[in-house]
Amino acid sequence: MRFVDEVTIRVAAGSGGSGCVSFRREKFVPRGGPDGGDGGDGGSIYLVGNLHLATLADLAYHVSYRAGKGGNGKGKNMHGAKGKDAEIKVPLGTDAYDEDSGELLGSVLEDSQRLLVARGGRGGRGNARFATPIHQAPREHEEGKPGEHRKLKLVLRLLADVGIIGLPNAGKSTLLKALTHAEPKIASYPFTTLSPNLGVLRDEWLSFTLSDIPGIIQGAAEGKGLGLRFLRHIERTRLLVFVLAADEDPANAYQTLLAELASYNPDLLERKRIVVVNKMDLVSKKSRIAGEKGILYISALKGDGIEGLKKRLTERLAG
Repeated sequence: MRFVDEVTIRVAAGSGGSGCVSFRREKFVPRGGPDGGDGGDGGSIYLVGNLHLATLADLAYHVSYRAGKGGNGKGKNMHGAKGKDAEIKVPLGTDAYDEDSGELLGSVLEDSQRLLVARGGRGGRGNARFATPIHQAPREHEEGKPGEHRKLKLVLRLLADVGIIGLPNAGKSTLLKALTHAEPKIASYPFTTLSPNLGVLRDEWLSFTLSDIPGIIQGAAEGKGLGLRFLRHIERTRLLVFVLAADEDPANAYQTLLAELASYNPDLLERKRIVVVNKMDLVSKKSRIAGEKGILYISALKGDGIEGLKKRLTERLAG
């Protein structure tokens, strides 16, 4: 299934049912009085978090959702049934915006979490509600209120503990595979990764999720390359792993990555980080990066240094 992280859909909550005008009519009750019941409330629309989804692709083909209308009230003070709610399953990390106002309605961050995005209309009151000591046979009633209609923009920002970032061809996908046994597409040309890949690293005590995003190039924050569309997928991470290719001026690559993150969202520079120089099997000596201590030197392809990186990841996330 292709990776889709942004869709626009339309939602229409159900309108409320109308109140009933009715009077009690029984053989030995000559003045029975009003007994019209209220209309039922319209159904609402919810986004529901689903742990097993990783993309908004399903919603790209089903773009309109409608909840049920509330039932009309009936005689004998019988209220109308509530309209059926509509639930839309979304991956964890989905933000919901009102397309017209730009307002953030909320975020779905947990499995089975329900986020209300369109409220059903209230049911109208039946004539029994309008009776008073003076006005004992009212014929007033209320129509049901319309439900909310919205155009929603859904934006997915992946929920990963660790974001793996680097320039194209730094070996990010190879590293993800070495750490988690995930199966991202790997090849020796730029932008092999065209969408984020996820993997899970487990040890004896804990597990955490890693995301490899497409390569960042100079100007990514302004939309160049695959641009800021994928930078948003590291915003919810707790730790960033900078992957630098040993054979392609790692110090300069590191400065490029820092500059792009600062341009996109300066808060990302405050995130915990691990700096990794990859592809050490291609060079004869270690490259130093001014001002950066604790650099790890590895070869994701050969597996060299992977266990040390796993240990460092666990320490930084547990600390």
